[in-house]
Amino acid sequence: MHTAMDTFPRRLLQHGKERPHKPAYREKYLGIWQTWNWAQVNDEVRALACGLAALGFQRGMNLAIIGDNRPRLYWSMLAAQCLGGVPVPLYQDAPAADMAFVLDNAEIAFAVVEDQEQVDKLLELKEQCPRIAHVLYDDERGMRHYTHKELQSFAQVQELGRAYDKAHPGFFEAQVEEGRSSDNAVILYTSGTTGKPKGVCQTHHALMSAGAGSVGFDQLTDNEDILSYLPMAWVGDCLFSLAQAMVAGFTVNCPESGETVMTDMREIGPTCYFAPPRVFENLLTNVTIRMDDAGKLKKGLFDYFMDVARRVGADILDGKPVAFGDRFKYALGNVLIYGPLKNVLGMSRIRVAYTAGAAIGPDLFRFYRSIGVNLKQLYGSTETCAYVCLQPDGKIKFDSVGLPAPGVEVKLADNGEVLVKSATLMDGYYKRPDATAEAIDQHGYFHTGDAGMFDSEGHLKIIDRAADVGRMNCGTMFAPNYIENKLKFFPYIKEAVAFGHGRDQVCAFINIDMGAVGNWAERRGIAYSGYTDLASHPATYELMQECVEQVNAGLAAEPSMGNTQISRFLVLHKELDPDDDELTRTRKVRRKFVAEKYAVLIDALYTGKGSQFIETQVKFEDGRTGKVSADLVIRDCKKLPAVQAAA
Repeated sequence: MHTAMDTFPRRLLQHGKERPHKPAYREKYLGIWQTWNWAQVNDEVRALACGLAALGFQRGMNLAIIGDNRPRLYWSMLAAQCLGGVPVPLYQDAPAADMAFVLDNAEIAFAVVEDQEQVDKLLELKEQCPRIAHVLYDDERGMRHYTHKELQSFAQVQELGRAYDKAHPGFFEAQVEEGRSSDNAVILYTSGTTGKPKGVCQTHHALMSAGAGSVGFDQLTDNEDILSYLPMAWVGDCLFSLAQAMVAGFTVNCPESGETVMTDMREIGPTCYFAPPRVFENLLTNVTIRMDDAGKLKKGLFDYFMDVARRVGADILDGKPVAFGDRFKYALGNVLIYGPLKNVLGMSRIRVAYTAGAAIGPDLFRFYRSIGVNLKQLYGSTETCAYVCLQPDGKIKFDSVGLPAPGVEVKLADNGEVLVKSATLMDGYYKRPDATAEAIDQHGYFHTGDAGMFDSEGHLKIIDRAADVGRMNCGTMFAPNYIENKLKFFPYIKEAVAFGHGRDQVCAFINIDMGAVGNWAERRGIAYSGYTDLASHPATYELMQECVEQVNAGLAAEPSMGNTQISRFLVLHKELDPDDDELTRTRKVRRKFVAEKYAVLIDALYTGKGSQFIETQVKFEDGRTGKVSADLVIRDCKKLPAVQAAA
């Protein structure tokens, strides 16, 4: 006999008994929040599970899930698990061609999708993926004239399920009872920075361990509210919106759309919040733009109280002693500036906010903590249920990802690679025993592929991807990601790619942030016709040069990084884009691909040229292709004398 709560379906039934009337899911639809309590969610999942069974879905089958965060898509995950099946969420913004590999690899016969857009993608793939026999859609708008036999609405299948449930009493309970904690609970496909995506199989036990560990660590309760807006195919959403939610029994809130996330966040006022660094950077960029446009008095007040916050805000948040005068000024700042600012950002109720996925600039970190937002970093990967290191309250370090999480063992290999052993480790890569054996060694340690180091207090610092860390010709370690993150801290820089391995000097490509630089240009009366025009403007180059030279000053002050200052840079004529294969869907640079695609530009940077012509093919959203070309200017940068490392 198993313990009562060792699978997600058993957790679901337990919540239905223990907290039937507490809100479990909310969704904003046509501007109005709809709420389902745990008892209702139990009914919805049961009806769908029985409907899927009636259509022939069985234990061991995989169920594709495609769409934005929707309660019914989360219920579909639970319904598949109730029958002993495995949900496989896909990135909803991926074009049909990118989905074909996963649908084929996971042998998908059943899919639950959000709307007409996703239905069209699957119909387009019928010839490539002939196994697909049943496609259920949540949103019925635009679906009236579709007559394909594979298609059924979510509601129709639930009706079928209610009839099946009546005709087969005890079937649903028996299916849930048959589940084991060692069964796969989800397959998440990695973004594939180095080739075809791999399906990461996570068991109920692994996900539950990550959920329980992180819920206990931050003392989360069933009263929390979270905003679920990150892709369901991403491990972070799986940890927060599925594992933690099912462990603690708190409320998962789904925004109306990607465009309304900020408004919806203000209305919900989440108590726990997760966002990748880019989201925190964008919010701060918007605040900066608004303050630049504000009147003299307002801007003066903002600058004065932000100075107070920078000095004492983080100490007050961490409960450290602060002089009465400073406390009084901070309290006044809270009434006039920080409180209203947090309100505008939807962060008034946040008890804990997390970021992960890329390094976050210390200044960005300081900004949020100084205004009283308990922002922390976590470290993990798809293969570890996003659960390796966490930052304890009061022990936050801007340059580390925290201490090993409860129940996790972390050590460094001789080459500095981070190795992890814990209950949250994947069961393996789907149908890839070769790749599994490469990733998990004979001692049970997962090789993360990240290079790291421990500080004197045992906090882990991630330097870069181990495969990306190189050496310059002078012997200095070259960590491109480390340099790129310093550049991306500036609100004007959206993306950066640094080169230096096997070279005498470091050079970089830069992508401007269209919103921030556009606003900056308009305030100075600079006219431009589009991205390429603005990116090549001499004033934009001056602005970028200031940013690069500030980064150089910071690198010069770091003992081991002084030689990696940027010598030359150029501003790319187009944004790096996942649709052009330059970034992954989680917005990580495909470094090797970019280096090959833009080899002519790298050559120009290193041969001392002052400019270089380039023509690039681009893909538009509707699938058409086109070309953009430009003469790119190359700039030299000022470098400072490097601080020598202590012997």
